[in-house]
Amino acid sequence: MAILQERLENFKKQQERCQATFISTAEQQNPIKFSKDTERLQQINIRNGSVGAQIKRVVDLLYERRQALGPEEINRGCHVDLNANKAVFESLKKNPKLDYDGSRFSYKPNHNIRNKDQQLDLIRKFQDGIGVVDLKDSYPNVMQDLESLKGAGQIWLLSKFDSKEDFVVYPNDPRVPIEVDDDLKQLFRGIESPRDVLDMEKDLQKNGMKPATNIAKRRAMAQAIHGISNKPKTKKKKLEISKRTKLTNSHLMHLFQ
Repeated sequence: MAILQERLENFKKQQERCQATFISTAEQQNPIKFSKDTERLQQINIRNGSVGAQIKRVVDLLYERRQALGPEEINRGCHVDLNANKAVFESLKKNPKLDYDGSRFSYKPNHNIRNKDQQLDLIRKFQDGIGVVDLKDSYPNVMQDLESLKGAGQIWLLSKFDSKEDFVVYPNDPRVPIEVDDDLKQLFRGIESPRDVLDMEKDLQKNGMKPATNIAKRRAMAQAIHGISNKPKTKKKKLEISKRTKLTNSHLMHLFQ
């Protein structure tokens, strides 16, 4: 009887060990899951970032919201605590792209317009043209409205450059139809304009004309606010092959034909 009791106790202990092993294996197969909200944690970490990085975060938030926000609302929106960071707070008060009414900050666009109709009214005031870069920060859908106005024939978008920021907008009055001779079109297209808009403005000023844009001022402002380089991008020159060109890889000549 004692032997049977001893075997029963050993069996129970063996079952307990098996159960413990099973539980351990199950925990390994289902490890503890940590929070997947990595983006939120990274945003909160901005509080340890530089003054410039925090200023940019606040400016971006105000640009997106287009609302006047106080320090607490800014803290909830982008995790920049203005009450705890005097350097950021004072810098924002002096920022040329922001308005501060004594309690709240708001984004200050170049022109205070809110919709397509107001944009068209503003463009019609600039008979000599207005740069797209001066309009694009007015409200979120300004570029879509420009395309709509262009499609409706109410404005002209003119530029030699590929970037839409270099375009100049002109009002189009449908009551004054204009037909341009082919000779004048050919003459216009044959004139080589400077590749950089800043050089174009200088040429206009030399000829006694006032440019509709101010690239130097905008580039300096962009450098101060966002740290964007004011050096114009240079295009790489294409390789030109002539009889005088010395080719070291003559067996690859077919690639240049």
